[in-house]
Amino acid sequence: MAKKKEERSAVYVISVAAELAGVHPQTLRVYERKGLLQPERTSGNTRRYSAEDIMRLRRIQELTQEEGVNLAGARMVLRLEEQVVRLRRDLERMAARIDELEADALVREVRQIAKQAAGLVPAWQHRSLEELWSEQRMKEESGRGPIELGPAAK
Repeated sequence: MAKKKEERSAVYVISVAAELAGVHPQTLRVYERKGLLQPERTSGNTRRYSAEDIMRLRRIQELTQEEGVNLAGARMVLRLEEQVVRLRRDLERMAARIDELEADALVREVRQIAKQAAGLVPAWQHRSLEELWSEQRMKEESGRGPIELGPAAK
C-alpha cells in the first residue's frame, strides 16, 4: 500500500519527468492537451508528475514509437488497459466473495448434518435392536407402551 502511495505522489517537475520518460517537456504538454496524461497542479499551477505518470509516459512512448499507434489510439489503448485492470480487480473480489459464500453454505450444511446426527443413537449402546425400536416408538407415541415385533418377540 505504501508503494502505491509513493507511485501516486506527484513530486517531479516537468523537466525531470520529461527526462525520466525520455521525451521533451513540450511532448508532455501535448500529451496533456490530448488527454493522455493529467498531472497534478500545485497552488501556483505548476505541473507535478508522479512515478505512476512516468510509467504511463513510458507506455505511451512504447505504443506510439514501437507499435506505431497514433495518440488517439494510444489514449484508447490506455483506457482499455485501465478497464481490464479494474475488471480483473472486480473479478478477484467476486471470486473471493463466492469462496466466502460457498464456505458459508458448506458450514451451514455441516451444521445441519451434525444436528441430524445428534439425534441418532448408536445401536451398540442398546442391548438389542428390539429395545432401540421400542424406545424410539415410545418417544414418538408419547407414553404408549413398546410395540410388539411379532411372534419371535420375547
